[in-house]
Amino acid sequence: MTGNDFIESLKIVSLDYSGAIPKRELFALAKVFQDIPVPEVIKLLQNKKSDYRLGAISILDWKARNRKTSEKEKLEIYNAYIDNHKWIDNWGMVDRAAPYVVGGYLFDKNRKPLYDLATSANPMERRTAIVSTYYFIRKNDIEDTFKIAEILVNDEDEYVQKAVGSWIREAGKKNEDKLKNFLNKYAAKMPRITLRYAIEKFDKVTKAYYLNLKKNS
Repeated sequence: MTGNDFIESLKIVSLDYSGAIPKRELFALAKVFQDIPVPEVIKLLQNKKSDYRLGAISILDWKARNRKTSEKEKLEIYNAYIDNHKWIDNWGMVDRAAPYVVGGYLFDKNRKPLYDLATSANPMERRTAIVSTYYFIRKNDIEDTFKIAEILVNDEDEYVQKAVGSWIREAGKKNEDKLKNFLNKYAAKMPRITLRYAIEKFDKVTKAYYLNLKKNS
């Protein structure tokens, strides 16, 4: 299978729809094509058409999730994502693959690459830094989520702000006290949208408390 085979199959799928191809169809086709060699996936990822790029990132995600994927292959998949990040240019692509492609690979390794991404000038690279930690959260490892959130807590990009709020909220499900300690320190200074995402699951009284910290700052 090749990248061109994926494109031709996607064209056939598109005949069933008058508008955009539903994401579920694209993700399902990517699963079928997950055995495409990584160099072929990179060609797809570098295509100007957004559906092909999302297809490529979905293929990388399926590859990373596959238990039969070797450590050598996981490195190749990880490098394909990192080395071609300029093509991963929207939050949907980041969220689709970062947890398993990046977070899954780095889970038992040095996590410095995430901190490098967190200081990038590219907002989608910064979003990758925090979103990748979702894999760690699933493994009850939340330290890096909060450390990276500290770096990004005053980020000016809306999509980074939303990601920080969302992922510290998810980490807070594992340890609510740690989330509250983070908010006690930063709620008054962080962007309102970050705060709202972070406190989404709290009761009304707790939400009001943190919103008031922001209001009175």
